[in-house]
Amino acid sequence: MNNTININFLSSLLHLADPTLPIGGYTHSNGLETYVQERIVHNLETAKEFVQNMLQYNLKFNDGAFVKLAYKAAENEDLQLLLKLDNECNAIKCPKEIRQASQKLGLRLIKIFKRRDSFPFMEAFEKAIQNKEANSHYCIVFGVYAYLMKIPLYEALLGFYYTSVAGMITNAVKLVPLGQLDGQDILFSLYPVMEKTVWETMELDRDMVGLCNTAFDIRCMQHERLYSRLYMS
Repeated sequence: MNNTININFLSSLLHLADPTLPIGGYTHSNGLETYVQERIVHNLETAKEFVQNMLQYNLKFNDGAFVKLAYKAAENEDLQLLLKLDNECNAIKCPKEIRQASQKLGLRLIKIFKRRDSFPFMEAFEKAIQNKEANSHYCIVFGVYAYLMKIPLYEALLGFYYTSVAGMITNAVKLVPLGQLDGQDILFSLYPVMEKTVWETMELDRDMVGLCNTAFDIRCMQHERLYSRLYMS
């Protein structure tokens, strides 16, 4: 029996899911800045609660679900489905800042990885973006590249959730503020939650995709009018 595990995809996964990837993610708090200014998030416990709730009740039903769906569309070389998914993703992002941020992050992700490899499927999607038939959302682009770079779906989703969680924790450390080790403690504690959320995303009912997060949307909209801001969203 051959127990050798194929890890040829690991370098690609680490690169794609790198929280320090120069796409501008560090400039967006995804509404956390509003939560902090309103003292809803104000210490280690509430910061962890924010990140965990975002993971389990927002990302799983929205961006994480679209990573999976985009991955499957790329696997089937179904460009029309991918365009529908991208437009659906656009429609459910009610806050303007969040919608625009997702589009910009997706475009920058394409700009980085097209330098490495040329994929006809991604080129067709990029052409649709240029023709304004698609909106270049980050989660869609992430899912497509994960498939094209031969990253297994489970690992792709875990990488997506890890980079999302790490980004939120980094923002919380700066905004609350917290100590750097506090941030690491939050990350350690959320390992099993991330793994559980991956399995739940893989089995998620299609009708649950786009589940509304009203409070989150409101805080993101309020961010546009905060008196002072460190982040763009």
